[in-house]
Amino acid sequence: MAIYSVYIINKAGGLIYQYDHFTNRPEVEKTFSFPFEIVLKVFDEKVVVAFGERDGIKVGHTVLAINGKPVEGRYLQDGRDIMEFLASPENFPLDVKFGRPKLTTNEKIMLASMFHSLFAIGSQLSPDLRSSGIEVLETDTFKLHCHQTMTGVKFIVIADPKQAHIDVLLKKLYEVYTDFALKNPFYSLDMPIRCDLFDSNLQGAIEQSEKLGISNI
Repeated sequence: MAIYSVYIINKAGGLIYQYDHFTNRPEVEKTFSFPFEIVLKVFDEKVVVAFGERDGIKVGHTVLAINGKPVEGRYLQDGRDIMEFLASPENFPLDVKFGRPKLTTNEKIMLASMFHSLFAIGSQLSPDLRSSGIEVLETDTFKLHCHQTMTGVKFIVIADPKQAHIDVLLKKLYEVYTDFALKNPFYSLDMPIRCDLFDSNLQGAIEQSEKLGISNI
């Protein structure tokens, strides 16, 4: 069991804090000969797998490295285009590493804004006007838990589906927020949180929750 990440979103839908605690992003590296048998495409300035799943390589995986050298978007470190490089027989055989890339800061901001909108839609779709909005989203690999405060601030925890009692952790994170952000005279409401004491106490709450099953935090 594990807690993957924490997001805090202000009442306007802006991301004011994000922390990655544990990320399990499997990577697959294989040796290929020419012709390159996996169909690739450029998407969002990254080279991704479009067709040809094999040996753990999945559609949507991104090219992370070639011959042990990390790539930079759709280009090699020397500036050459990856698609053109893989189309040249003289560059083979070669090793290509595939996997899911880490989210960029801009992507995290965009996802936070999208969830804020989905939360509002969920509240409006409810037949009960007092709906709390989205509290849990479940997939086969993770659960997203959300707690919205009376002032509209959302605390989101993404965790292993088997991790129990996340509601208690969410309340603890809210306590950390009130004690080390709201009571900080240098903090401006709804602005990004940059405070070492906040960071350390939030991380401590997450680590303790994993060790003790959250029952004692």
